Amino acid sequence: MPVELIDTGGWGIYTTEEGRFDDAGKDLRSLRKDIEHQIAQAMERADLVLFLIDAQAGLMPLDQTVADLLRRRNLLDRVVVVANKTDSDSWEAHAFEAATLGLGEPICFSAHNGYGATQLNDRIWRGLQHVEILDQRDEEMKLAIVGKRNAGKSTLINALAGEERVIVSEIAGTTRDSIDVRFEIKDRSFLAIDTAGLRKRKSFAGDIDYYAYHRMLQSIRRAEVVLFLVDATEPISKVDQKLGQELQRQFKPTVIVVNKWDQVGDGTKPEDFLEYLTRQLRGLDFAPIVMISALENKGLEDVVAMAFNLYEQSGHREPTGRINTVVDTILRKRGPSSRLGTQAKLLFASQVDVRPPTIALVVNRPQLFRGRYERYLMNRLREELPYSEVPIRLIFSKRKRIDLQELKEGKNRSE
Repeated sequence: MPVELIDTGGWGIYTTEEGRFDDAGKDLRSLRKDIEHQIAQAMERADLVLFLIDAQAGLMPLDQTVADLLRRRNLLDRVVVVANKTDSDSWEAHAFEAATLGLGEPICFSAHNGYGATQLNDRIWRGLQHVEILDQRDEEMKLAIVGKRNAGKSTLINALAGEERVIVSEIAGTTRDSIDVRFEIKDRSFLAIDTAGLRKRKSFAGDIDYYAYHRMLQSIRRAEVVLFLVDATEPISKVDQKLGQELQRQFKPTVIVVNKWDQVGDGTKPEDFLEYLTRQLRGLDFAPIVMISALENKGLEDVVAMAFNLYEQSGHREPTGRINTVVDTILRKRGPSSRLGTQAKLLFASQVDVRPPTIALVVNRPQLFRGRYERYLMNRLREELPYSEVPIRLIFSKRKRIDLQELKEGKNRSE
């Protein structure tokens, strides 16, 4: 049975490993109202609430505060107390101090070494037996939202949801982890992955930034389409360019989303800005560009429609005959040049995979096709095949000849 797990912020804990202030000097306590609002929303919507306490640290005043909150909201029937850091049976006596909260007997558990995991899993399934299982869609687009800090990723998620699903703050780096939000729009579903904002490596503020960066890269790998947010009010930065290169490296269908377009002066024309983006984000000239204002809810339908468009393009498969005809025609018009006068020949071409569309080409000299001619060939393929706005992966290989000795060895093995 699929389960949606909601990880909330810590109640009353509004600091990083560096302290109460972030690296820009802003007070993290300003996040308190938003964090506590989201915790309250998660508790109200959940079918089961896991209330974690620290068995080794013992009960704290904030633990009692959370317990009182659960009572006031009449949620006791769905609460399971989990005494984390019960790393062995020697800690169980400390864990059972949580029974004094009046929320039932705690489950002894250790996230570090898995102690008590079976008991916890059994308790979770028993607590969810009454929940109606919804029909799961066979196919669901995974959509990652990436960009540098404060580009408006979380604002976009909230605008699509029509409510505050993720915290939006002027404090850079409020989103430290990847957050999944499921949407259904016009009978189509997709999973939006809100990622941590990218920043220069030398600006990382401790381990949290380091791991947030790598989780962002993992989210890109998970995604089938990526919304690449850029801030229309700021110049394209090295961070933006680095992220654009990463999307190319992973062959991800990308929608370049220009956010905060409503804040750009009247003197800036859209066509001029599009030309500017093409120059600054080299290698993504095929990616569609959509101007939006997440704060004003403008352009959101166009973004979602374009994302599904790229999803369809990248999942399309062309017949082998069509692939061979198109590639052969391109080579006849302009084939790769060789200083030695070697003529490039196509022996066979076929699409071998989707997302990204992957075309394998068996040729006489693979080295003739790599580099500049490979880019030329991909551009021509986008013009001729239904992949005009998505990356294409080309695999060049040389036909392997089997000599007489190999044939004899194969015959002897078969006998």
